[in-house]
Amino acid sequence: MNKRTFGVIGLAVMGENLALNVESRGFPIAVYNRTAAKTEEFMATRAQGKDVKAAYSLQEFVHALERPRKILVMVKAGAPVDAVIQDLKPLLEKGDMIIDGGNSLYEDTERRTKELEPTGLGFVGMGVSGGEEGALHGPSLMPGGTESAYRELEPILTKIAAQVEDGPCVTYIGPGGAGHYVKMVHNGIEYGDMQLIAEAYDLLKNTLGLNHQQLHEVFAEWNTTDELNSFLIEITADIFTYIDKETNLPLVDLILDSAGQKGTGRWTVFSALELGVSIPTIFAAVNARIMSAYKDERVAASKELTGPTGKYDGDTKSFINKIRDALYCSKMCSYAQGMALIAKASAEFNYNINLSECARIWKGGCIIRAGFLKKIQTAFNENPSLPNLLLAPEFKQTILDRQEAWREVLCIANKLGIAVPAFSASLDYFDSYRRDRLPQNLTQAQRDYFGAHTYERIDRPRGEFFHTEWTAK
Repeated sequence: MNKRTFGVIGLAVMGENLALNVESRGFPIAVYNRTAAKTEEFMATRAQGKDVKAAYSLQEFVHALERPRKILVMVKAGAPVDAVIQDLKPLLEKGDMIIDGGNSLYEDTERRTKELEPTGLGFVGMGVSGGEEGALHGPSLMPGGTESAYRELEPILTKIAAQVEDGPCVTYIGPGGAGHYVKMVHNGIEYGDMQLIAEAYDLLKNTLGLNHQQLHEVFAEWNTTDELNSFLIEITADIFTYIDKETNLPLVDLILDSAGQKGTGRWTVFSALELGVSIPTIFAAVNARIMSAYKDERVAASKELTGPTGKYDGDTKSFINKIRDALYCSKMCSYAQGMALIAKASAEFNYNINLSECARIWKGGCIIRAGFLKKIQTAFNENPSLPNLLLAPEFKQTILDRQEAWREVLCIANKLGIAVPAFSASLDYFDSYRRDRLPQNLTQAQRDYFGAHTYERIDRPRGEFFHTEWTAK
């Protein structure tokens, strides 16, 4: 029997699509799923006529693969990944490699890499973005872990990844959990992007009264601009055109306003808190999803708690453009926060992550792919040690030119009682970052007063600490 080049364990949607992607690029594959019926269904339908070998035991699966064996595991993050690894270990030989392509917590990937590398096995924790369509036709791939294993996988990964003008959307991110860390922050940025778009929609609909066709036209126009051209803006424009067949109403208006989440946004917030990195836009986006889940409470509260009413009475076209500018400024802040978090983690965990390359591989295949990622790529390419994206010349000037519109949008939103937590958090981030003095001098005085926590002085060298007996005047 001819040995297979690549193996996939787990035939849910993402596993199936990645398997078919690999096969379509000329690499014979073997597949295995814990439930045999799932394997049989795949072979009888989507895999029919393709160069796919089905295995019905792990032993048969491993035996079908050429050495060094390259095995992609696509099962639920957490304990199921550990279980698959433990079952595979006795069957593998030195030089074989396991790739975890799920949304695993980077700390788990760190642990697994440290456990497997001393045994001679390679372990790659690989973030995969692009949803089911991306997985089938070309995702953005963020592999980290054993570098020698990545080099073995590189000829396959560069073929199955999305392709953009300057190469495939894959690069070696770094050792240990680096790949899954970058994917986690990617998802945090995605949370921010989606919340900012939702707030723009809320403003357009509830301050200007735009109908679904007008909303489609606005987002479709925004998608033609250099600033906002992106996958998420594109699909948002599409969503407003979908009419529910049962009611003849826009489907989006019939969807319950309670958003779910799978954890990567929360993980991003937890990590930022641990590393001491400010990511208020991403935090606001996570919090907005949590607040949305209080649906029944909100319905009850709406009958008792009142706020402003009315619509915007100024020029509609002008205000639409100001919302566009506010969205772009807020989006810049969200990406600046995500990049700053990756940079801090890279330094803290010795990942040596290339931020320009992160932006490059996000330009195609992934959910946050956007035209302005080229500008982010260029900014970090020209200055790899750039402390914050907002200081890059192009972004700095853009935000300075548009901040008046940004501020006006928030004023109108507040006046009319429209919650814009991510827009507000972004502006707060910008205003805090641009100020040379914040009021935390008072916070330090309070901490020293009640807890003798000490403080530094602006007229003395940094690192010299003082305590005052505040009641002994």
